[in-house]
Amino acid sequence: MSIQLTGVVVRRVLRVCSRRSPWQQRSFLLTTSVNDTPFPSEHILSTRQSQTFLDRSSVRFYSRGGIHNEDLEEKTRLSSPVGESSLSDEIWPDETGSERTPRRPPFHDHLQRCRSPSDVLDLTTRYSPTLRQVSNCMTRMWSTAKKMSDEQQRYELQLMFENPAFDKLLQKAMKRVGDMRNEDVAYCLLSMVQLGVPQGSRVVQTFLRSCQENLNDFDEKGLSILASCLEHMEASTNVTALKEGLRLVVKARLPGIKNVIALQTSMRLLGKDAPLDLKRKLEVKALSMTDQFSLPNTQYMISTMATTGFYSKPLLDICSRTIKENLHGIPFNRLFTVLQSCRDLHYRDFDLLTGISEYVASTMDIWTKKQVVLFLSVMENLAFCPAAIMEAFAKNVSANPDTLTLKDLLCILKVYSYLNYDLKHQRQQFLESLSQALDSYLPKMSAFELLKVVYHLCLLGHFPSAPLEQLLQSSTLERFHATVPRFLPNQERMFQTVNFCLRLEATLLHQPATVPPSLLGAPNPSGQTVNPWLSQGLRSLLEDQADTTLHEMVVVEDFYLVDAVITKQLPHQTSETEASSCAGAESPPAESSQRIAVIYPPHSAFCYGTSNPRGPLAVKIRHLKMLGYEPILVTEEELQSEEDRTVFLRRRIFSEHLSADSQPKVESRGS
Repeated sequence: MSIQLTGVVVRRVLRVCSRRSPWQQRSFLLTTSVNDTPFPSEHILSTRQSQTFLDRSSVRFYSRGGIHNEDLEEKTRLSSPVGESSLSDEIWPDETGSERTPRRPPFHDHLQRCRSPSDVLDLTTRYSPTLRQVSNCMTRMWSTAKKMSDEQQRYELQLMFENPAFDKLLQKAMKRVGDMRNEDVAYCLLSMVQLGVPQGSRVVQTFLRSCQENLNDFDEKGLSILASCLEHMEASTNVTALKEGLRLVVKARLPGIKNVIALQTSMRLLGKDAPLDLKRKLEVKALSMTDQFSLPNTQYMISTMATTGFYSKPLLDICSRTIKENLHGIPFNRLFTVLQSCRDLHYRDFDLLTGISEYVASTMDIWTKKQVVLFLSVMENLAFCPAAIMEAFAKNVSANPDTLTLKDLLCILKVYSYLNYDLKHQRQQFLESLSQALDSYLPKMSAFELLKVVYHLCLLGHFPSAPLEQLLQSSTLERFHATVPRFLPNQERMFQTVNFCLRLEATLLHQPATVPPSLLGAPNPSGQTVNPWLSQGLRSLLEDQADTTLHEMVVVEDFYLVDAVITKQLPHQTSETEASSCAGAESPPAESSQRIAVIYPPHSAFCYGTSNPRGPLAVKIRHLKMLGYEPILVTEEELQSEEDRTVFLRRRIFSEHLSADSQPKVESRGS
């Protein structure tokens, strides 16, 4: 035994002495020029070190035709009975004969104790891994690296690339890829891609070609792993060919897929480019497997559908129901991903959103402020008003406003102003707390951030002097003249709203405040036409009304466009005021007349599932009331029936004798 061991040591020493520079040894793994396949910047400690490494490793870049000394050494080592560690015959019983009793390999125990890619590489220098263990080593290297911080990960991966043992491991994997199990090939390829091995390198391309040759032999698990790998790979000839082949295999095997994870991964692989008939088959397959869906399956199915751009309401409804019933078992990241996916799919389930809102509000103490702000933001994107969260979070903000960052404040202002939630007795304290927190950030704000702050405060009917005065300073206003043209419409719309709010509501400011006309842009266009259903219904309604006049598409105060204005003359109305208004313009209403502003808003102007108007519509209603109008909202659904249209409008407009409950609920804040 000692003589054998001595022989092994001598041979290894001679091999190390005769071997050339490790930089030249690893060079044969590259197949394209350095400029074509740079290492991803996130895996390199610095650009300079990365370039140095690549320059050294390209010494023998084009020497692919001949047989290198390293190739001969590898073949000799593989054919030698003492080339493998004595531990390797203990690893997998199927490699050494079925008569041997399986036992847990020491190599596996050592591998599980590795805490970094370098630890794994050190282990491969002590024991020569079998083919199965090569795949295990690659997987372990990535599993340890992905748990590190970004800075530590960059450092560890730099050490990994500089370690000669990493090249030896890749060489062995590449030379013996044909002898590997398909699942190990897929795991190995996935780990190499995740670790940042250049996708144009010979080792990666060899694995891709091996996958192509054996694609029909891959089982569901192997296909799932391979599909996950291809998601992270850049387009190339081999990647494109493998994706197309994988799609054909998935399509052929679809009826036989029995694993939910495999189905979801296959759906992701087929992606947005899959033909509609194939997507329908996937939908039918998924619906047939819903009884197998676990809670994580339902969450992942929704995100899978968002990734592939495939909308299936029956499938989404089933997943939403399961998630709603198990909210207490879902961590923040998964719950937030579900909401983001619903937003991307334009899918909204009122019960699910309400359930999430109530759950988050009831467990407010377990969430960080950042998490609650993210919940509010994504729900505002869904146009859903999470009343329970907004009520509970407003108390926290009022109690601790100084803990909010500028980004938090901007998001909170946007959410509370756009969703138009009435905080009732909390409102004043909440707004004052926000204003107090904003004051400390005023010197740090960009001009556009300052405009957004003032705009959202105006929607809320709150006019603190500090941000207003800073926005209206000439030095601040001057910056807006350099705005990129594509952002101008949004900027002008906000300035117009701010200017109108200041003119109509901000009566308590120390001095009158207005926005320069050069920043207001053109006034709102009045050349639009009224909805024909609304016009027909109103005209039919007013035919027998002698003391009423109708004007359509009226511009009020050169700012608000109103679909129709009905002037109802009261009994003592004098003849001098009968012609006080003309089409397209409105003057202040006389005391002996009533003016009704009929507004036909789109669905997006309301919070989802309610009749509560969102911010821009809410401030329009508020201002029209201040100008003496009685706003009435009419939606498309209410005008669908031609027979009931006139009856509905009569009940809505001439409702003095009806109870106030017949009016739809319109929530708006007072100033």
